Amino acid sequence: MMTIKEQILQELEQVPEPTLQEILEFVRSLKIKQQHELQQSDTWKAYLASKQKREEVYRRLANS
Repeated sequence: MMTIKEQILQELEQVPEPTLQEILEFVRSLKIKQQHELQQSDTWKAYLASKQKREEVYRRLANS
């Protein structure tokens, strides 16, 4: 059984050169999108962690 990467490479062998440029641009746009989503995810996680810390501080202040 071929891996997905091997299947893609096999299909690319049959694609005309002008279309390869479009495919390259598409793959690059997917990489950029993935990087952007990862950055957003990290930002969201940092926000939630900060929110939890603030809530803990407020609880402690309210109980003191």
